Amino acid sequence: MPVLKSDTLAIRTSAEVVSVRQLVRSWAAELGFSLVDQTKMVTAASEIARNTLDYGGGGTVRIEAVNDGSRRGLRLVFEDKGPGIPDIELALRDGFTTGQGLGLGLGGAKRLVNEFRIESKAGEGTRITLMRWK
Repeated sequence: MPVLKSDTLAIRTSAEVVSVRQLVRSWAAELGFSLVDQTKMVTAASEIARNTLDYGGGGTVRIEAVNDGSRRGLRLVFEDKGPGIPDIELALRDGFTTGQGLGLGLGGAKRLVNEFRIESKAGEGTRITLMRWK
């Protein structure tokens, strides 16, 4: 799938989580996403960026505008070198949390995008890919 453009941002501070949200909104608008779809992608990105910081100890996000034939999309790839997610199925279950939150983050983010993938190894880190098509 051809990548039209890409950028990578560090996620080491709360201010950088805000920068991720702002850049995702800008790219989604540029790609012609509706306001509702922009908000869905920004919300999902914000949740995963926050998790990257809080649970992964910081990391990066690669933002890509992609083209698949007649479809254009926005792909976000979050990566960290944190402790990993020992039980992905449990982590996706609403109400499960290892922190202070409501336990809606991963599952909620998954419901907001068209494609969602988690790859994680204990002690090596986590990669979460979000994809939304226009």
